[in-house]
Amino acid sequence: MRTLVFFGLLLFLTESCLAQKPHPCRSPPLLSGSMSVSAKDGQDWAFAKYRYDAFGQRIRLWEFGQHDSKSFHLNMLFLFREGVVYTIDRRNKTCQKNPLHVAFHPSEIPRNASLLSQVVLGGSSAPGEGLLVNTWTGVVPETQGKYLATVTEFGCIPVSTLYYTAETGWVVTTYFNAVTGIEDPDQFIPPSFCTDAQTEEETLDFFSGFF
Repeated sequence: MRTLVFFGLLLFLTESCLAQKPHPCRSPPLLSGSMSVSAKDGQDWAFAKYRYDAFGQRIRLWEFGQHDSKSFHLNMLFLFREGVVYTIDRRNKTCQKNPLHVAFHPSEIPRNASLLSQVVLGGSSAPGEGLLVNTWTGVVPETQGKYLATVTEFGCIPVSTLYYTAETGWVVTTYFNAVTGIEDPDQFIPPSFCTDAQTEEETLDFFSGFF
């Protein structure tokens, strides 16, 4: 009897969640996790650990990957309010400093996005088998690039993003092991050996951290 009551409650909750109309949302302001990025039909790829701070408009990346058939390792700190990105080499204690002339965009589903679908990733027969997610589509005004963004129904945690422009082709990003909060906020502070770094002329943007 308890089993029947439990599964009846589970079915009721699942149907209730699926019946609710999803709304555009904003991700938690502090996130830690990992991500993978793939472009050029998989010829360019990268795996990264990230720290995301929407309050301070800061992003930290530790990554490795392949670009133009060459492997790379990068340690980057994006400080959007200061308009600066640091490329850090702790082994050699060197630091490259470049201008960052792009605005910070919080991780969110814009209000003008269109809902494409709501599905359960995995299974829905028992608790823990699946994840309820929403997929949204739209256009980025600055680049006119098209996107498909999938986030969790509860928490608005990023799951995946497909982004397309004629210049970049399809760029596929997946997110995993996300945790709300930042355990190591000192990672947003440039190392002491970056203090005297001279600003390079080349301007970088967020995607420079990958390809």
